[in-house]
Amino acid sequence: MGRYLGPLTKVSRRLGVFVGGDLESFQKRNFPPGQHGRTQGRKKLSDYGVRLQEKQKLKYLYGGLREGQFKRYFEEASKKAGNTGLVLLQLLERRLDNVVYRLGFAKTRRQARQLVKHGHFLVNGKKVDIPSYRVDKGDIIELREKSKNISLFKENLESRDPRSVPNWLEIDRENMRGKVVDLPEQIELEIPVNVQYIIEFYSM
Repeated sequence: MGRYLGPLTKVSRRLGVFVGGDLESFQKRNFPPGQHGRTQGRKKLSDYGVRLQEKQKLKYLYGGLREGQFKRYFEEASKKAGNTGLVLLQLLERRLDNVVYRLGFAKTRRQARQLVKHGHFLVNGKKVDIPSYRVDKGDIIELREKSKNISLFKENLESRDPRSVPNWLEIDRENMRGKVVDLPEQIELEIPVNVQYIIEFYSM
């Protein structure tokens, strides 16, 4: 299955939580899409459906990852020592596109993915245009010199509350540079996700 490129507002309405898209539109129409979405409300889900929905929430929250790609993250997490759910979140958080978003260079993870693919960012002085690139402790993420004059980046950084940058990252706005000071341990997601249900989904 390919990457979902459609409107995330529609996905948010289907899932009942905001995973991306137009927030104002979602707040006005926070019922399932379709002709009867408003009148029928949300159907009671089966156990499988509940677990599938949690997986979909996390997958779309991180920009609409491909199913195969998301499953590989889970398989890798399940082979590592420690809590599988936490390791899964750590792997997702360490994606370069997510770090670009977390630092405030992009307003959304989707935008971050596009900006990374366009080659705007350096990691430890080398251009990286792979959104799934995994950062490590000590890595420096910065804008290429010729990208620093693009108003989008300045506007995004200025509009983001610096307190929203997680404590495992630090941002130097003046030099448009960020650093991975540690690996993520306590991860706060924008929406509630039951990660245990995702583990159970892949175990069913």
